[in-house]
Amino acid sequence: MTKRVWQEVSASERARLWQRWKAGDSVTAIARDLGRSRASLNGVIRRHSGFAPAVRQRARRHLTLSEREEISRELCAGTALRQIAQRLKRSPSTICRELARNGGCQTYRATRADQRAWDRAQRPKPCVLASGTRLATRVAEKLQLQWSPQQISGWLEIEYPADDTMRVSPETIYRSLFIQARGALKKQLIEHLRTRRSMRRPKRPKELGPRRGHIIDAVSIRERPAEIEDRAIPGHWEGDLLCGAKQTQIATLVERHSRYVVLVKIPSKDTQTVVGALSQQARKLPAQLRRSLTWDRGYELAAHKRFTIATDMQVYFCDPKSPWQRGSNENTNGLLRQYFPRTADLSQYSQAYLNKIALRLNQRPRKTLGYRTPADTLYPGVALTG
Repeated sequence: MTKRVWQEVSASERARLWQRWKAGDSVTAIARDLGRSRASLNGVIRRHSGFAPAVRQRARRHLTLSEREEISRELCAGTALRQIAQRLKRSPSTICRELARNGGCQTYRATRADQRAWDRAQRPKPCVLASGTRLATRVAEKLQLQWSPQQISGWLEIEYPADDTMRVSPETIYRSLFIQARGALKKQLIEHLRTRRSMRRPKRPKELGPRRGHIIDAVSIRERPAEIEDRAIPGHWEGDLLCGAKQTQIATLVERHSRYVVLVKIPSKDTQTVVGALSQQARKLPAQLRRSLTWDRGYELAAHKRFTIATDMQVYFCDPKSPWQRGSNENTNGLLRQYFPRTADLSQYSQAYLNKIALRLNQRPRKTLGYRTPADTLYPGVALTG
């Protein structure tokens, strides 16, 4: 077994990471998109306390690499410094300082000089909330009173209308708290923030909806009709995601009356993908078997309204941390672990293979059905094939 060599996150990957992070995507989704481990991307994000670092750019007045290469060539040809400056349209003093900083005429190398200039430019700018200032003192006092950075910023404008030195944005306060290298505000002040986080979290875009556990217009399982509870009428389903290694999963559906199983391959667990795959699979069922679907509180079904419109199936959501409310589905997921262990990469299984395993379970006698099979219960007299 070959040992996997860990590789540093490249510049292009970091750019993509911060773009997705600022857009509100989860680290798990970003890692899947980049083909990276979640831990490696977490390290990059935590190193910068959740703030995307500013893109470095070379100032126009500074010497470029091509200019430094021209200096090196002219020095080898024995050209005088004033002539080099004239050809580059630069001041002679600029050329003199460049040579003095990089070993003089005899040892000057363009590539090395350019890299050293790039490294010297990495100087941290002084923070507005440098310790000891009156502004930093006032901000710290208000943080200890559990004021939010936004409240502090707004209050300072009203309290000191004519003093521009007593201005600070909420963003600057957050940066001073989270980026410990600057040391402007004490770490203990983070405890006075409402969330007590030590790292900046991006706001989730409104078009993506709320996060897990806050599903808009979710209909509680407590509002489910009695006909669903007694399992007398077929067409009512329970669903969940069966998770495997490397953040992979498959969707499992179980019909409450017959315990009939349907497995659905999904490439990712974002709500648009899951709802699209479930809708496509549900539309293959006869209309009389499309009555309702009961799901847990997973955000993967946040777009439940879209599912209902596509399938005419009402979606009900279980109470938080109440898997027993989907007992048939939980029991079936336990049976499926024989074929899909937690350590397996579920993305490697095709839909045809999922159908084969579902057929095997549907043709297995069940004690709760009087040792009839789910297939015979739901489709009596019909021979099913995989």
